[in-house]
Amino acid sequence: MTYLQPTPAVDSRPVRLGLIGAGWIGAFHAESVARRIPGAVLEAVADPFLDNARGLADRLGVAKVTVDPGDLFTDPAIDGVIIASPVRFHAQLISAAARAGKHVFCEKPAGLDLEELDAALADVGRAGVNFQVGFNRRYAEDFLAAKRDIDSGVVGTPQLLRSLTRDPGTGSIPGAAKTPPWTVFMETLIHDFDTLNWFNAGAEPVQVYAVADALVEPAYKDHGFLDTAVVTIRYDNGAVAVAEASFSALYGYDIRGEVFGSKGMVQAGRSTETAARRYTAAGLSADTPRLNIELFKQAYTDELADFAAGIAGLPEIVGKGTTPGGADARRALATALACIESVRTGAPAGVARPAHVAGA
Repeated sequence: MTYLQPTPAVDSRPVRLGLIGAGWIGAFHAESVARRIPGAVLEAVADPFLDNARGLADRLGVAKVTVDPGDLFTDPAIDGVIIASPVRFHAQLISAAARAGKHVFCEKPAGLDLEELDAALADVGRAGVNFQVGFNRRYAEDFLAAKRDIDSGVVGTPQLLRSLTRDPGTGSIPGAAKTPPWTVFMETLIHDFDTLNWFNAGAEPVQVYAVADALVEPAYKDHGFLDTAVVTIRYDNGAVAVAEASFSALYGYDIRGEVFGSKGMVQAGRSTETAARRYTAAGLSADTPRLNIELFKQAYTDELADFAAGIAGLPEIVGKGTTPGGADARRALATALACIESVRTGAPAGVARPAHVAGA
């Protein structure tokens, strides 16, 4: 995808961003800002592990390094922050950044419960800063093409929707015992929930029924680690959606979406790295992506380009309605929390109704 350069329309000053969290996805976001987004500059890196922050900053030529994210909030040179810390800190960091007048990009989920997220988004609203959540599938070319078809009426009225996330695995999951409970809903399927909500725009999820188990790593079920899940979602416009996840797709990353409607169907997603195929005596084969940053490299880049463009006062880079804001973050989180309740009770669970939130 070719994105607009997020250069301010009047002022040539670049958009200066600070990173909070120098882990896996934080490091990739840092590289995107420093190397792949014209008009944006990585100003500082904050991480409680100083060696992590310093190593990333040195590699990217960033002078400012700190263990305290508060240093980014008080730095007048920084326009906005990218929050890529552990999830348990997201809401409080959103609030602190907003109160300091910094624009906020936050990885998903934006909070652990609706109460803390609503409080954080209220701070965003009072401060009048931009807020964006990291639902990167909205920026993937095939998902965007499907969305345009849906919006133009190609499929008619959406009736059945499907989204799936299968993470690549080897039959065992490193770190399973340390993975937070309910990760399959809160950090994996939350992408699918947002995709389905985005595809079925104008409708609200009202009820879910979720089934989840530890089929890949059964020994860790007692730790709360679930690696396989299927969710049925009912919307207030009558549409029904299914979302599924597995943490052990041996063949590579598999991310897909589908909308079936009164006039037809659209699909998005691919499981192969390129369109190339091999036809040999062993059969048909193709390379598959094994990392999220391989499959969604451009989408990860474009979502941050969109964030920078918003700070610079430029339009959304891919069109109105793409940028995921506070209402989208809340809607997806409410769906994930309802799934947890459904698994705990073994019965359908209602999805919390929308609330007026900032950054919608």
